[in-house]
Amino acid sequence: MINMETRLTRLLKIKYPVIQGGMAWVADEHLAAAVSNAGGLGLIAGGGAPKEVIRDKIIKAKTLTDKPFGLNIMLMSPFADDLAVLAVEEGVKIITTGAGSPKKYIDMWKENGITVIPVVASAAQAIKMESIGADAVVGEGCEAGGHIGELTTMSLIPQLVNAVSIPVVAAGGIASGAGVAAAFMLGAEGVQCGTCFIASTECTAHQNYKDMVVKASDISTTVTGRSTGHPVRSLKSPLSRKYQAMEKNGATFEELENLALGSLGRAVTEGDISTGTFMAGQIAGLVKDIKPCKNIIEDMLSEALSIMKNNFVRFGG
Repeated sequence: MINMETRLTRLLKIKYPVIQGGMAWVADEHLAAAVSNAGGLGLIAGGGAPKEVIRDKIIKAKTLTDKPFGLNIMLMSPFADDLAVLAVEEGVKIITTGAGSPKKYIDMWKENGITVIPVVASAAQAIKMESIGADAVVGEGCEAGGHIGELTTMSLIPQLVNAVSIPVVAAGGIASGAGVAAAFMLGAEGVQCGTCFIASTECTAHQNYKDMVVKASDISTTVTGRSTGHPVRSLKSPLSRKYQAMEKNGATFEELENLALGSLGRAVTEGDISTGTFMAGQIAGLVKDIKPCKNIIEDMLSEALSIMKNNFVRFGG
């Protein structure tokens, strides 16, 4: 039996301290419901989608699970204001945010009993989020897929734990029991995982995307966009190589934006190897098969408990 109750599980009313990342295009109602049904917290990604598209996903998720699930809002989205209100309208009780500060929405969300968990990349950001009323923070290291900061998970998490009193969730480079155990040893009270859930049976991403994750090695990811100030980690592909060549040759921000426009959607929905962007974390090299979300979560946590127990005895506990 897996027993990993923490402040995070009590806060979110979930069985296991595992949050599924709010991956744009990937994190739909099917994946969110599957993770929630498996005992974790599933998230629907707002991404850059308009209000009614996300409303439909929330309504469908309610038919697929009776467990808590949440909404991830990318605050740089032109629809962020609409999605902030949508969460209230649809009774969503957990929101994670990224790419900005949710300060202007906090009072509205709190008045409606919503738990708010921003994603942060530094201790300063975490302190600010706690000061405006965040209930927990997700500390995301640069090992993660998608938009990244500069600090690694190993260095970021203990500094967040020292900086704030609210629960800290570790993200970036976690897809195994060893990663979960490491996160807890660093002081985290939960983990957020993305890449391993792409390789789940319930994920609706194109099979090409899943295959690329499963076939990845430890050096299969790369970072593009550093020249624009918005670095993104993805699997190496024809598009990533073209993007990096253009960066090296001094391409403008507009040229780079035009190249990447729509590429994530093409990867997820069409599996377009040539012009798709396949976002994934460095941990993809450990993901070797496609299996149900329930197995992904329980295998990770069982391994984590075993590692922590064995090492405690090994070192004289």
